[in-house]
Amino acid sequence: MSQISNDAEFKQALQNLDSKQQRTVAALFVEHVLALSDDDRIKRAIKIATDNSASEDEISDALRSAKSAIMDSSTRCGAEGNWTNQAGYFVARAAVAAMTPVAQSKSGGPAWQAAMSSRMAQTSILIDNSSDEVLEHSENEWQYGILSNYLNS
Repeated sequence: MSQISNDAEFKQALQNLDSKQQRTVAALFVEHVLALSDDDRIKRAIKIATDNSASEDEISDALRSAKSAIMDSSTRCGAEGNWTNQAGYFVARAAVAAMTPVAQSKSGGPAWQAAMSSRMAQTSILIDNSSDEVLEHSENEWQYGILSNYLNS
């Protein structure tokens, strides 16, 4: 497969993945923004998501734990719009998407949902960043590379 360069190719490639591949790729997307969250439950969930030998019970427990992290991070965001906390919330949402079975996933599947939440996490940090720093690559470009590398390996 060649290098993915736009969202249409990206979404099509994601739709061709089976459920384990969806979970693995979604976890790779979350790993890229994992530093934006300080919640150990999310780190454990992503570790399980990338473990192809993880049992259904381990996956289910990790999903419950990640859902709990969403609730906790949501309450920390507060009315004043703390964008750093908001980034943690979106990382937690991305982790939940990664752990959610395909049949129960929202539109586009787990990997697509994880990708969108990961992009929102990165956007939240950019909003909070008061400098004029310009990123070398946007989150979607990183995701295109992650998926291309996964498919080419």
